[in-house]
Amino acid sequence: MITNQTREPAIRVQGIQKSYKDLQVLRGVDFDVQPGSIFALLGSNGAGKTTLIRILSSLLKADAGSATVHGFDVATKPGDVRESISLTGQFAAVDEVLTGRENLVLIAKLRHLKNPGAVADDLLARFSLTEAGKRRAITYSGGMRRRLDIAMSLIGNPPIIFLDEPTTGLDPQGRIEVWQTIKELADGGTTVLLTTQYLDEAEQLADRIAILHQGVIIQNGTLAELKQLLPPAKVEYVEKQPSLEDVFLTLVGETGEPTDAVPADAAATAGKESR
Repeated sequence: MITNQTREPAIRVQGIQKSYKDLQVLRGVDFDVQPGSIFALLGSNGAGKTTLIRILSSLLKADAGSATVHGFDVATKPGDVRESISLTGQFAAVDEVLTGRENLVLIAKLRHLKNPGAVADDLLARFSLTEAGKRRAITYSGGMRRRLDIAMSLIGNPPIIFLDEPTTGLDPQGRIEVWQTIKELADGGTTVLLTTQYLDEAEQLADRIAILHQGVIIQNGTLAELKQLLPPAKVEYVEKQPSLEDVFLTLVGETGEPTDAVPADAAATAGKESR
């Protein structure tokens, strides 16, 4: 992830508006996304997140405003925009009849890449799917299927990737797997624009968070900047009870393999902490 804010934005959105007949979905959206960063567009269902992603990926025309992606105007140079991005939708678009490796080889061939087998093997290794690559995708867990979907999106090395609610429908471990993948993408220099309705997802991943509400960005900043919008919390010391997520991950382990027993130190997480 980058911290240099002086570089030319990878994505620039200015005054984007979109309506469907009498329903105004986007009412003038503005934001910039810096290269190599993770930018989270946070909003509830129906806030207009997917509509905006479709506009930025040149699949839908805006009624007003402008947007550039990788320096290309989405309205006047849609072909250049599409060559610069990859779009991963809310549900994994993998062929369940094919193996993981065959899915990757297919996309590499469609992109006319040399040595598609080597491309597939490299991505399988990068996403920790080498062994699973031999199996049909229908046997994959939700997290594995989503990782394969993202791997397929990276064929051709697009500098910008759009992830539309990437963890929808995943179990806790699948979400963690996808989160790690997204962090690694940004660490490798890929610009990531993700939409989400999950507060913890934006908190875990994003360099900057924009809150989209009723078609406009009502706040845009780092997590620290957004937290400063509220007064400091009163410090109290309470006995912390483990959350259901703590219990679940302790019992099943990070890899999903059941543990023989709950470690004593894990069971003692009800220690004192400030809030």
